[in-house]
Amino acid sequence: MFPGDDFSGMSTSRDRLVELRREFHRRPEVAWTEFWTTARVVEELRSIGVDELHVGPEVLSDSRLSIPEDEELAAAAEAAIEAGADPELVERMAGGRTGCVAVIEQGEGPTVGLRVDIDGLPIEESSDDSHIPAREGFRSETGAMHACGHDAHATIGLGVIEAIKGSDFSGTLKVFFQPAEEVVGGGRPMVESGHVDDVDYLFAVHVGLDHPTGEVVAGVEGFLAVSGFKATFEGQQSHAGGRPEQGRHAVLAMASAVQNLQAISRHSEGASRINAGRVGGGTASNIVPREAFIRGEVRGETTEIRDFMLERARDVIGGAAEMHDVAADMEIKSDAPSATSSDDLVDLVQDVTRSHPDVTRSVRNDDLGGSEDATFLMQHVQDNGGLATYVCVGTDHPGGHHSETFDVDEDSLTIAVDVLTASIENAAEARP
Repeated sequence: MFPGDDFSGMSTSRDRLVELRREFHRRPEVAWTEFWTTARVVEELRSIGVDELHVGPEVLSDSRLSIPEDEELAAAAEAAIEAGADPELVERMAGGRTGCVAVIEQGEGPTVGLRVDIDGLPIEESSDDSHIPAREGFRSETGAMHACGHDAHATIGLGVIEAIKGSDFSGTLKVFFQPAEEVVGGGRPMVESGHVDDVDYLFAVHVGLDHPTGEVVAGVEGFLAVSGFKATFEGQQSHAGGRPEQGRHAVLAMASAVQNLQAISRHSEGASRINAGRVGGGTASNIVPREAFIRGEVRGETTEIRDFMLERARDVIGGAAEMHDVAADMEIKSDAPSATSSDDLVDLVQDVTRSHPDVTRSVRNDDLGGSEDATFLMQHVQDNGGLATYVCVGTDHPGGHHSETFDVDEDSLTIAVDVLTASIENAAEARP
């Protein structure tokens, strides 16, 4: 499919895409608990005729971060089976090894990858009648929510596979249905599984990002490298009135660290961020607290700036602990590098968007201003000599991302499938 060709009849029908997206929307699962979602994706892939499917430990290394407790994983697995997930597939995903890789081989040619994420967020979805999922009967039934469009992403991945299966594409297509993006935890282990090693061209996709329906960004830039951390402080408990001198105050150490984290000097070579987003500690007002914690994150315009911020954060936390004579430990809970979309692949996507009848505005680049662990896959492909780009398909969304009223304009589903399918075909054709 080259620019100027007819897109009609290219993708799965709009009605089918809407049906799938609404099914995923009803049953969101948070990071590492996507048992039902993965099983449903696999079921659909089998019906499409995809023979090579990888599920379970074979798609993820052991470097997973922010894994829920065993009890939460077990409850999520049981709920998935009760909702109709194949028990054998759920068993293969034991321990939260969710997600899958679908592989289609159609003759000689390059290996092209498409990465879509599949997890939801711990948000209670709006039940107001003005919210379309609530009004039309596909509001979340799980207590979590697809508040960032990952239900659409999973649907788009399936739509692209079906379109490529019926096309003249020559080469290998790998679609990575990645778990745990929302905790920035799934990208690295999926790369380390080895399935990305032979990818020549990689496309990642996101809907919305404040771009309206009909607008497509061919190459998102401005990914901030990120590390999320949990710092724990352990002191000595004592009676706050009777024996305060016998205590070692963990909350004071935590409070000192929170204040001083904000004083870390910024870097001259680019933007940096730090945030102590959640803090806690102590048990009662009359007890010198033994334990306290900080859940925070650092970000940088480059991976090197992020690393600078992380090391200074370690110093601050260690210094606060020493000052108050408590012990401190800092554990990394999420991690992703920065990334840049490859110019040649951005050009290719933009050429496709200019010929699509429903793309009203084609944008070459735009800054994300946040973080995403698709950057692990992008960077790995580029380090191996390949090209990668992160495509944003605009969608009208009445609520902001990560809000209880987020929704997608379902007209954007067919645009995304068409643009990505044509881009994948063009990438295969363009390879010398």
